[in-house]
Amino acid sequence: MRRDWAPEDLIASWTLVDDDWPLLANKTGATRLGFALLLKFFEVDACFPRHAGEVPPAAVDYVAGQVHVPAPRFADYDWSGRTLSYHRRQIRDALGFREASREDEDRLVTWLAAEVCPSEFTEERLKAALLRRCRAERIEPPGRIGRILGAAQTAFEQQFCDQTVARLAEPAIGRLEALVTDADALSGAEPLGGGRGALVELKADPGPLGLETLVTEIAKLERVRALGLPPDLFTGVAEQLVALWRARAAAQYPSHLRASARPVRLTLLAALCWMRTSELSDSLVELLIALVHKINARAEQRVAGELLNDLKRVRGKEGLLFRIAEAAVAEPDGTVRAVVFPVAGEGTLQDLVREARANEVVFKQRVRTVLSASYSSYYRRMLPQLLAALEFRCNNTAYRPVMDALQLLRRYAERSARTKYYDAADRVPLDHVVPREWRDAVQDEQGRVARIPYELCVLRALREALRRREIWVAGARRWRNPEQDLPVDFDDHRDRHYAALRQPRDPTAFLATLKDQLGRALATFEGALAAGTTGGVQITRRRGEPWLAVPRLEKLPEAPNLGALKDAVERRWGTLDLLDVLKEADFLTAFTDEFTTVASRETLPRATLRRRLLLVLFALGTNMGIRRLVSTGEHGETEATLRHARRLYVTRDALRRAITKLVNATFAARDRGWWGEGTACASDSKKFGSWQSNLLTEYHIRYGGPGVMIYWHVERKSLCIYSQLQTCSASEVAAMIEGVLRHCTDLAIDRNYVDTHGATIVAFAFAYLLGFRLLPRLKDIGAQRLNRPDEETVYARGADVCTRPIRWELIAQQYDQLIKYATALRLGTAEAEQVLRRFTRGGPKHPTYQALEELGRATKTLFLADYLRSPALRREIHEGLQVVENWNSANTTLFYGKDGELTGADREHQETSMLALHLLQSALVHLNTILLQRVLAEPAWGDRLTVEDRRALSPLFWSHVNPYGTFRLDMNTHLELDPIAPGAGRRVAGIAGEAVPQRRRPSLR
Repeated sequence: MRRDWAPEDLIASWTLVDDDWPLLANKTGATRLGFALLLKFFEVDACFPRHAGEVPPAAVDYVAGQVHVPAPRFADYDWSGRTLSYHRRQIRDALGFREASREDEDRLVTWLAAEVCPSEFTEERLKAALLRRCRAERIEPPGRIGRILGAAQTAFEQQFCDQTVARLAEPAIGRLEALVTDADALSGAEPLGGGRGALVELKADPGPLGLETLVTEIAKLERVRALGLPPDLFTGVAEQLVALWRARAAAQYPSHLRASARPVRLTLLAALCWMRTSELSDSLVELLIALVHKINARAEQRVAGELLNDLKRVRGKEGLLFRIAEAAVAEPDGTVRAVVFPVAGEGTLQDLVREARANEVVFKQRVRTVLSASYSSYYRRMLPQLLAALEFRCNNTAYRPVMDALQLLRRYAERSARTKYYDAADRVPLDHVVPREWRDAVQDEQGRVARIPYELCVLRALREALRRREIWVAGARRWRNPEQDLPVDFDDHRDRHYAALRQPRDPTAFLATLKDQLGRALATFEGALAAGTTGGVQITRRRGEPWLAVPRLEKLPEAPNLGALKDAVERRWGTLDLLDVLKEADFLTAFTDEFTTVASRETLPRATLRRRLLLVLFALGTNMGIRRLVSTGEHGETEATLRHARRLYVTRDALRRAITKLVNATFAARDRGWWGEGTACASDSKKFGSWQSNLLTEYHIRYGGPGVMIYWHVERKSLCIYSQLQTCSASEVAAMIEGVLRHCTDLAIDRNYVDTHGATIVAFAFAYLLGFRLLPRLKDIGAQRLNRPDEETVYARGADVCTRPIRWELIAQQYDQLIKYATALRLGTAEAEQVLRRFTRGGPKHPTYQALEELGRATKTLFLADYLRSPALRREIHEGLQVVENWNSANTTLFYGKDGELTGADREHQETSMLALHLLQSALVHLNTILLQRVLAEPAWGDRLTVEDRRALSPLFWSHVNPYGTFRLDMNTHLELDPIAPGAGRRVAGIAGEAVPQRRRPSLR
């Protein structure tokens, strides 16, 4: 039962009514109070509490007031013996329930296995379904609920395995069995990974970007397809169930699989291979996109270097440039004819212009030559294998020429490389495939089309079409048919989806509201310009164009008392080891309960597991690694035991559940008087170095060096609610939307602060449809333009920065499609990045994209009008983004191992490290929140904090934390958090692996 009850909920659920009072007759004192609480508890949950601790304290106080018995008397209620049995029987009879029999238990097991286990996969959900069933059948839930759930899961697992094996043909069974033996799954096939077994190769993610990696992934895909798994193998099975079995198979060694029962082993291998088919197809598409870009980029870099060297060898150019610069600086107000021409004649400058233009043509020609040579001599051998491995499809007739070109390439795939031209009888698509600057290289004077340059053009056109999701791949998941990204029940439940987004069904009403908002925002901005209340914003001119001059924000006064507050925390509790911080956060929130085994059962004692999990999470969160933690620690655990816990328990899903539990516990523990409500967050990314053997690793143009990006969503008071691992070139808009919609915490986000890269027109449009405000800090704010609501309205002061009216008719025509795409993002039917790929620049724009742009222009103008007129909004955005910068600074301090690089050759290792860092840093925030509130509860601090102190108050600080040294983990001690006797670093003994009974949750203001 939940612990927090609002007053209105207590009244609705825990009030004793007329029929209850006769049952309380002849009962007094603790017996009267205990019976009343048992009665109302059973009415709420349809089961009895097992002990007094399960009854919410607020309910005890509320019911005690009704029966006129002091609440502390509840501790005297007898929880054993005949009295409790009599009370339970009396309540069952009064409410029409009966005790469960063994026949009821067997029937519940059968029902759970058949109806609930196929769609619910956590013990909490199974238990909730069981309790609902018992309530519906008027049965008191059996005392052996754990046994019933275990028996149901075992029965369902057996049914699922039998069904899967029955759908497999004998040849496929033999090939699956061969995966866990020394023989390869395909007779005569050589291992791909230098002697590794077929199963290890199958589990491995792609290596570094390159042709060899592409060829290896194609071979993997061919091997999986050669297993002969039937297409209906998992028809009617929940995708999440297959994913759970795939994760279970991936975490087991071949020896463990061989020791499993045959149906279980075959089901594990089948689920793994089934999901790897789509995963390998996705990897091939991503490799193709990245490889085509790499081929072009390397050719341009090579030619640019050669031409630059040629330019430096031309005599006289450097001296001429110096003389021109010297003359211009000496007379900056003079004309070109009076200042420059005497130094460098007009004819000389015209020759330089012609030479530069000629060099541009030469550059492009040279790039084509180098590109063709590189492709024909090395990369071309990937084409036949790629066309055979992937089946490309398209729903847009505008991209039919690219599809026809692919068919032509397939027909010529097996022809000799000596055939340089396509046959004259072949229809070779050129329009929308071959760019204009490539025509001369592709087609000669006789009209013949050369194969090599044409293949390059087709690959480039294919890459762009794939990135925009106009061409998709059969059998893939991320790169599947984009129509499958949309909700399939949208047409049947249109009203429900509109209501979920809080948008009207009628586009006229939607546009009327938006027009009114836009008109009022622009009018308010116009009035602020006239009144001079914009905080110094002016419309000036720069280089002959209108320019929005926005002054820098003034520096705020420093917080005078926060340093002393942090010192007070350190004086009271001393310097804390970072490992102890993680342990204390687990004592307070029990987030390690979210880590369950991916194996079929769990035999490790929970106290032992808890200890090992804390050590593993600390090793991953600091990036020091398990081996280094074992060698420098005094905790009694070996590397083998910790690696076992890491492999079977520490998954990405479990880490996200633990983070969610910890973050929600922090929100619940907060005193809103100090921290506020928390409805806004800021999002930004930070670059981390990573191994170049990982496919995600890319060179970052701004920050330099290879690496990946971690995109954080941080609430205003330094609590991170979501994290994502991305490539350096990934869309920040998609990451921003994904975090706002998928954070799974109790925070209700109504506005999100971003930097310039997270604020495109498409981002503004979707943010408006999804119901939150996008508030960016735009780097190019001076060049922004505002769209008018109509032709008639004229703004005298803002006319220079106002541009064309919004094309409302486009939004009205595509309104239903806009809601459909917004619903897809809300429901998560596909990743945000894959949905947004359809709305990227380049290529033909479909009507929905045009409507989305118009909606984005309108909502962006709404933001700009508010931003330019309100200094407070500009300050709010700046302060919000500074919180993310502070979070990034803590990353550097805590993630100190291995130079702060995300190690691991695959995405799973990197995401696990990222989430462990997120958990560790959130543990620090949680404990600091408790410690600060304890100090602030003291009378001496009651009125000491100023407005500046409250504004800058943050639980993210680490001056009192030691992240280094010898790592010791004592599960028998914990911090004393009671407000009395503020002894520094006082510790109290407890029971290993369990929360100490004497410890109380910190009282909140």
